[in-house]
Amino acid sequence: MTLRPDLALVAELIPTGSRVLDLGCGGGALLHHLAEESGCSGIGVEIDPDAVLEALRVGVSVIELDIDRQLDAFAPRSFDVVVLSRTLQTIRRPEEVLQEMSRIGDLLIVSVPNFGWWGHRLRLLTGRMPMSKELPYAWYNTPNLRFTTLADLEDLFASLDLTVQRRITLTVKGAPLTVIDRAANLMAGAAVYVLSPSR
Repeated sequence: MTLRPDLALVAELIPTGSRVLDLGCGGGALLHHLAEESGCSGIGVEIDPDAVLEALRVGVSVIELDIDRQLDAFAPRSFDVVVLSRTLQTIRRPEEVLQEMSRIGDLLIVSVPNFGWWGHRLRLLTGRMPMSKELPYAWYNTPNLRFTTLADLEDLFASLDLTVQRRITLTVKGAPLTVIDRAANLMAGAAVYVLSPSR
């Protein structure tokens, strides 16, 4: 099973043998890879019934839950790593979900598209809603409910006492991007964050 480039990057950030909770796990590709390649164990959480079946078919343990409302089903610090990959922008209560993640796990990995990328800004100036490889949907069929820039997202992390241990910015094609500070908010198509909660 081949991983999307961003999931391959997430997989590299997860220590060998970790207990992993993958929120919005889709068809279970990340957890399947981690079990096969890194000796990790884990559970996926997914709300789409077709994706749940796909994950079960590849041998991934998966629970059909609503991330926005049912994360209290997990005990405090019951996982080493909690992953939220390309899902934060689709949930209704991102602040509460991040708080729950910090209660459940010791390390958080969050990946998001950057709505502040210069190409999106340019498209808005032409009177059109942003679309790109990272945001492939039209305004009327997008699953995205939240539209954040990296600067806004990092403000949210700070307000929740989440320490950014690492930020990896990516081009719109998914390649690593070497930019610093504010330039990342303009140049990055997406980012992957490694976060630790204050205890």
